[in-house]
Amino acid sequence: MTLDLPKTTDDILTEDVHLVQSFADLNALKQDGARTAIVGAEGTMVTDSEGNELIDGIGGLWCVNVGHKRREIIEAINQQLETLDFYSTFYSFTHPTAAALAAKLAELAPGSLNKVHFGNSGSVANDSAVRILHHYYKRLGQPQKRKVLSRHGAYHGSTHLAIAMTTPEYSDGWHKAEGIVHHLRKPHYWREGDGMTEAEFTDALLDDIKSEIESLGAENIACFIGEPIMGAGGVIVPPEGYHARVADLCRDYEIKVISDEVVTAFGRLGHFFASKDVFGFQPDIITTAKGLTSGYQPLSATILSDEIHEVISGPGAMFLHGMTYSGHPAASAAGLANIALMERDQIPQTARTTGKLFETTLKGLGDLDIVGEVRGSHFMIGIEFVKDKVSKEIFDPSLNIGLKVAQKCQEKGLIARPLGHILILSPTLILSPEQIATIGAILRESITEVMAEL
Repeated sequence: MTLDLPKTTDDILTEDVHLVQSFADLNALKQDGARTAIVGAEGTMVTDSEGNELIDGIGGLWCVNVGHKRREIIEAINQQLETLDFYSTFYSFTHPTAAALAAKLAELAPGSLNKVHFGNSGSVANDSAVRILHHYYKRLGQPQKRKVLSRHGAYHGSTHLAIAMTTPEYSDGWHKAEGIVHHLRKPHYWREGDGMTEAEFTDALLDDIKSEIESLGAENIACFIGEPIMGAGGVIVPPEGYHARVADLCRDYEIKVISDEVVTAFGRLGHFFASKDVFGFQPDIITTAKGLTSGYQPLSATILSDEIHEVISGPGAMFLHGMTYSGHPAASAAGLANIALMERDQIPQTARTTGKLFETTLKGLGDLDIVGEVRGSHFMIGIEFVKDKVSKEIFDPSLNIGLKVAQKCQEKGLIARPLGHILILSPTLILSPEQIATIGAILRESITEVMAEL
């Protein structure tokens, strides 16, 4: 069967008026030229409906780690659909691809994280982690341990609990709905350091966490959740040693640590998982999605320690959680093929070198007058624009400074993601040094042009 899809830009956009885009200014999308239709992709590039080839500087959305149109993954999905199109993992059922992918993730994950629950998005993975811990503490006779420590600047998803764990500025106060989520100081030294040394700032962050724990009562707190590097909150890298110290503090207070690796896993920082290998801490749960299948299928994983699983799998209670498509055969096949491709081509190892080149190239933009800070690591970079470098004053939000730069970039052949006064780059992990240089040149030219227009 051949699908009857719209082919011209006008035809696509005529039908697109029925689609509600995510995280968009829906009113602005009513204007002519506001939407871009992507119709093809291969390698590091995508093609729009006008035939323009663009460097995919956002990797789909933090996720197309191995690049587009990889036959190995496409064929694995097709083969799986020919064999077993779907069966659930509810009740006593399983199937070969879900079982094999769970075993592979247990092999790759650090420490005793050997048990895997599948979902279909990072939001669901994070919701699942907290729900599982609530169940875990009930089983231990501590049902009051329900509160969650998150952070200002966090992004953990869009489902009800995940958005509650996201920074209050994003979640519009929803975090107050049930009194479960409590937000800690943002670990952004450049913005929040207030004249302290980085070491002093780290001490202050730990004091803030300790104070919040003692205020709420450790006996009421289930977990701390944090991204190794904050993604949609502005690509914020915490001070050195922060994560390890937070994990130690939580362990002292018998609070579980969830590492949200929805973005940072599967090579983006040069390793399959960043928690232990990059930041030196061992979480109790890792959540991941995006790069798990490189976006070829929707799939997420909540990876649990043996100790947590031992409690929730004991006699006397059902595990009442799951989604119809948890461990979908085609999605699991995509995950297995994606990981096999990464291992064969040594994509994480290569990204340690090319990712550092990407980071260095973009940090070179710091000499431009409106670039306040270029931050991040490897293939995960944020550029913050400021009106004044000394005071760090940002531009009036109505200027849409990030969007202006992103539009210039797209005109020159690069897709970048605007986020208020910040521009985010999270490309595929297979960029060549020449393409990295091109991205740097496009960004410099685009920022310079916007500066002139200002």
